[in-house]
Amino acid sequence: MANPVLEIKNLRTSFNIKGNYYAAVDDVSLTVHENEVVAIVGESGCGKSALALSIMGLHNLKTTKLEGQVNFKSQNLLSLSASKLNKIRGKDLGMIFQDPMTALNPLATIGRQIEEPMDYHMKLSSAAKKKRTLELLRRVGIKNEQRIYSQYPHELSGGMRQRVVIAIALACDPVLLIADEPTTALDVTIQAQIMDLMKELQNQIKSGIILITHDLGVVAEMADRVAVMYAGEVVEIAEVRELFMNPLHPYTRSLLNSIPSNMEDKKALHVIEGIVPSIQKLDRTGCRFAPRVAWVPEHEHEESPTLHEVEPGHFVRCTCYKNFHFPEEKVGDESYVTTKS
Repeated sequence: MANPVLEIKNLRTSFNIKGNYYAAVDDVSLTVHENEVVAIVGESGCGKSALALSIMGLHNLKTTKLEGQVNFKSQNLLSLSASKLNKIRGKDLGMIFQDPMTALNPLATIGRQIEEPMDYHMKLSSAAKKKRTLELLRRVGIKNEQRIYSQYPHELSGGMRQRVVIAIALACDPVLLIADEPTTALDVTIQAQIMDLMKELQNQIKSGIILITHDLGVVAEMADRVAVMYAGEVVEIAEVRELFMNPLHPYTRSLLNSIPSNMEDKKALHVIEGIVPSIQKLDRTGCRFAPRVAWVPEHEHEESPTLHEVEPGHFVRCTCYKNFHFPEEKVGDESYVTTKS
C-alpha cells in the first residue's frame, strides 16, 4: 500500500442549532493513500459533504465545532490558523464542488478563475499563468481553450462548467483531491466523460482522491476502497470488489439491493424503510440503523456499536450483520447468508 496522504482520526463535526451542538460527522476515522480513490457513499443527510467541508476547513467556525484530527503532511489541519490553512488549501488540497454554477463566479472570466489559485500559490508571470491555464483547459478535455479562456460561466454548458471546476481544482497539482458529487447535475453521457477524465487525471497526477457520491455505479467504476456512511457514522469500509461481492452491514446490503438490475430473476426493488433521521432527533445510543430494520431482533444489535475487522481491510459496525436478512427472505434460506464460505 502506498504512503498515507490523509489520516482522519475520530473526527466529529457538530453544528450549533438553537444553542445546542449536534454531530453531523460522528467519530469518523479514515485513511487515504497516494494514487488511491476512496469513495464515500450514503443517502443525502448522512454526513458526506459535511465531512468534505471539514477536511477543507470550509465550515463557519462560529456555528461549527470540530474535534479529532485531520492529519495531512504531518500536521493536523483542524489546529491550523486560517492563514496557514490558506497556504495548503487550493495548492495541496483541491476540491471539485457539487454544483459548478454556484462554484464559479458569474462576474469573472473562466481564465481569470483558473488563474486565481496560481496568483496565491505559484507567483507566475501573466504569460506563464495564461499558458498553464490553456494547458489545464486542454487537460480536462476542452479543445477550444482560447475562446473558453475569455468566456463567462453562463456561456458554457453544464458539462463544460464542471470541466472548468476540475481545472481550477488541478491548477496547483494537489496532493489530495476531494470530489463532492462531481456528476450529480449532468446527463448520463457527460457523467461518463467526467468519470473517464477523473480516472485519466488520477493516473497523471498520482493524487489521492476522495469521491463523495450516492451513485454506486460511479463507485464501482472509480473507487479502490469504499466507506459507507449512515447518520454521521462509517458503518462499513472495504475494497470496492469486496464490498460489492460480500456486503455485510444491513445498510450496505439495503443500498445494493435497491439498485435496478437487468437480471431476469430480479424481483421488485427493495425499498429501505423510513428516512435518515435529522441530527437533532437522532438516537445516538445503540445501532443507528436499527429503526429501519425493525424485523431484526433487538438483541442482534450492539449497545455501543464499533467497527469490527471481519477480514483484512474489511470493517463493519455492529454485530447485527451476522444474522441479517430481508423481510421477504426466509430464515435458513442461504440467499441471505453474507459471510463467505
